[in-house]
Amino acid sequence: MHGHESQAHFLSGKKIIVAGAGVSGLAFVIALQKLWPPSVEPPVVIVYDRDAEQPTAGRGGYSLSLNGLDRDSGLYALKQLGLLDEIIQLAVFRVEDQGEGKGHFTMWTHDFQPMITVRPKVIEGLPTSGMRIARKDLRRVLVEAASARTKIQWGTTCTSVQNSDDGRLRIQLVKEGSTETAEECDILVAADGASSKVRACLRPDDNLEFAGAVQFAGSAKFEGSLPSPLDTNWGGVLTGTGAACFFSRVDQYTLVWALSILESAPRPRYDNSDAEQVQEFFRQARELGKDIREPFKTIVDATDPSTTLVLNARDKQPFPHNLKAGSVVFIGDSNHAVSPFAGNGANLALKDGWDLAEQLCQSDNLTQAVMAYDKRSLPRAISTLKSSHWRIKVGHATGLGYWMYRLFFTLAGTMMKLFGQ
Repeated sequence: MHGHESQAHFLSGKKIIVAGAGVSGLAFVIALQKLWPPSVEPPVVIVYDRDAEQPTAGRGGYSLSLNGLDRDSGLYALKQLGLLDEIIQLAVFRVEDQGEGKGHFTMWTHDFQPMITVRPKVIEGLPTSGMRIARKDLRRVLVEAASARTKIQWGTTCTSVQNSDDGRLRIQLVKEGSTETAEECDILVAADGASSKVRACLRPDDNLEFAGAVQFAGSAKFEGSLPSPLDTNWGGVLTGTGAACFFSRVDQYTLVWALSILESAPRPRYDNSDAEQVQEFFRQARELGKDIREPFKTIVDATDPSTTLVLNARDKQPFPHNLKAGSVVFIGDSNHAVSPFAGNGANLALKDGWDLAEQLCQSDNLTQAVMAYDKRSLPRAISTLKSSHWRIKVGHATGLGYWMYRLFFTLAGTMMKLFGQ
């Protein structure tokens, strides 16, 4: 922080509204609480989220990948937030350093022969280079930490934003039961996800784009242990027939799977309460994945129809901020939405939250803070988008392309084993 700590900060006494209590919004709130100097008057922070405090099963029923590969990673952000130890305890999988280990990302052939198992090196100060956690568990820990000192208004959506004559922002809010209210603030942090209403209001042409792949996904429940090798590792199967399948444990008895194919246009909306649509979903999943050996069929058979989804992979380019339109900062998916193929959305969201709070605390004004924030946030979002498009291309390769990738991964996997990576 510049100047003497006793001097007022440009945010002192100001009001910040955070739209969205997802990963990025909560990380921002916790980081601001942690970094703010105790001797300086803080801003007033209020969080609004459209969901109820207890999310519906569908929204929290999958797991996320958190990595610790560098200082831009989610695990490093959690360490900065002071939440890493608590989160590590909740890991579904955790990358072990020794020997064959467990919890590694693996790429298999259609008959579950491993081609490559990735064991990234741990950076200093972190206990592991990667883990998976159920989204609902990560959210719960973040909600508890944020709400200790900040008010979260559940069941309230920020629908639009306008500039007031006095330079402040006027936010339209809709509460459950459709009562509309308006509230003024000095800064709006838009953390309201991929389908951001704030972005739709201020950047109406900046929409999600179809990334060319469709996923058929669901959660399979098992009475006893999960089928091997998915009880110990998580990852993807490449078939060479144009279909790929991702698998990961969510808890001791539940496995999430997502079978994907390339399509020229997004699929129409899928309704898993419609018996005919569900029947067609299972027929297509079995047909598209017919080349994948067991335990694929067993997993599809054990899938709870109410968890089935058809997901169109969508994403968008990140954008730098222009505060001439008003004091609104977009973080997480509201700025740079990624598809499930990125495997990095939660890492970006956690780091965005920390970095924005840090720059706000250290800067002399909002413009300076946001420029410094963009300098950190944009490069990692751009590289994540590129790698997700590469994964879509590789995962669905056929013919000669498939065999070239398969040879490459098998050789790389062998080399890594030889050199103890």
